Amino acid sequence: MSDEPVKDPLALGLGSLAAGVGFGGACLTAAQIAASILRGDLEAAVYRDTAGNPLVAGIVAAVGVGSVVAWYRGRALDNLWQRGVIAVLAAVGACLVGFIAALLDRFFGALGLIVWLLLNVAFGILATRWAVRGKGEEGSGTGTA
Repeated sequence: MSDEPVKDPLALGLGSLAAGVGFGGACLTAAQIAASILRGDLEAAVYRDTAGNPLVAGIVAAVGVGSVVAWYRGRALDNLWQRGVIAVLAAVGACLVGFIAALLDRFFGALGLIVWLLLNVAFGILATRWAVRGKGEEGSGTGTA
């Protein structure tokens, strides 16, 4: 029996995907918090002119951050195609998680968005730890004691 840690491609891929979704969804949720603050502070006519900008920036950030985080976390995967598919799925998942935040904004307001943002960041951190364990490197927690 070898003492070398074993790479787990499933944990690495799913952890990378979940990390991208978590951090990308947090970006879109942060943009929705900014739009919510603007909605409360500005008049209706001024809000319609300015409120679209943080939401568009949030969607771009969600797609960018989600895909880059998933691509970076999955760099230990041997197959480049799998890495690309994981990055694209993370970008789409980040947008979907961000759209759930719109429902939370409708029902729970800014406080619900803040809680959702913190949950997304926590989910991204846990998923990153899962992906790092899946790499099977020394010191990542997968070795035998």
